[in-house]
Order: sequence, then structure tokens, then C-alpha cells
Amino acid sequence: MQFEGIIFDLDGTLVDTMPAHYRAWRQTAEGHGLVLSEDRFYELGGVPTTRIFSMLSEEQGIKIDPEAAAIQKEEAFVSLLSEVEPIPQVMEVVQENHGKVPMAVATGAMRWVMERILNEQNLSHYFTEFVASEDTERHKPFPDVFLEAARRLGVSPEKCCVYEDAQLGIEAGQAAGMHVIDVRTFHTPRRITAGA
Repeated sequence: MQFEGIIFDLDGTLVDTMPAHYRAWRQTAEGHGLVLSEDRFYELGGVPTTRIFSMLSEEQGIKIDPEAAAIQKEEAFVSLLSEVEPIPQVMEVVQENHGKVPMAVATGAMRWVMERILNEQNLSHYFTEFVASEDTERHKPFPDVFLEAARRLGVSPEKCCVYEDAQLGIEAGQAAGMHVIDVRTFHTPRRITAGA
């Protein structure tokens, strides 16, 4: 099938950022007395940072300011950006379709973090539309981020293909009625914690 639009998740899909994200998560969470295992971190892929801090705070009975903690975590993450690289198999798809098929980035990341990653990796010019966590009320597994990307591309959802690496994102793409390619079938991020 020939797709009329291609939508890419960012973290763990376009760019291999997940190990750096987890390092930043662990550092920030521990600073607040919170625990986030690496397995749980991957299960929550696609959930905005502020929302995860709210969940951890509630579950573990530790009162924090989720928005302030999210900013701390993202600042810790961007300090590690020199360590991350694009995922080669996904970049092949991006380069093959550049200028032929409209493409968008649709992420649960904050806009400033998304822009920082794309600029550091020199990837922005490949895409015409960008949807970040601030652009929709509901986040993955709801389909809103992908539906908004399709709307901005001017392509009907069923004619879009989504590249994703997280279960919640895959569910969101399917809920949007799009064809979904699971990046985990050909890329496994490096784990930080032994035996995790």
C-alpha cells in the first residue's frame, strides 16, 4: 500500500534517546525520593513527563510539584543529548521518503525538548509538521497526537503510516486507524540497569 502521510514518534523511534531518558529519570526521581524501574519506564513510553511524576507521587505517597520535577528531568536529559544518535533503519525510511511523502513528528515530549532533539540531530528539515504534548489534551494510548498530525498533514488517518516504539503509542496509532510499524521488531534500546 502506498501511504500518503508518514508519522514518526520521536524518542526511541527516530532517535535512540531512551537510555539517556532513563538515566535522567532515575537521577531526578531519586532526588525526590521516588522510584521508577527501567521496566516501568518503558511501559510508560509516550506518557508526558508531568503525568508520570503525578502518577509516581500518588502511588508512592510522596508530595512533589510534578511540573517542576518534569522540568528538572528534561534539563537532565538534554544535558545528555551528545550521547544519542538517530536509529539507522528509521532514518533510511525518512531519507527515502523526504520530498515524496509528507511526514510529521508526533510525540509525548514537551515542544522545547522535541525541538532540541531534532535540532541537535539536524533532523527538523525532513518534516513539515510537528505535534508535541502541549498540542493535544489527551495523550497516548489515545489517538489524538496522531490524528492531529494527520490533520496538519492534510491526509486522512487510514492513509497514514505510523512508526512507534512503545506499546501505548502502538495502541494510539491503531486507535487512529493508521497502519503501525513497531520499531521494536528491528531495534532494541540498550538497558541501563543490569538484568532489567
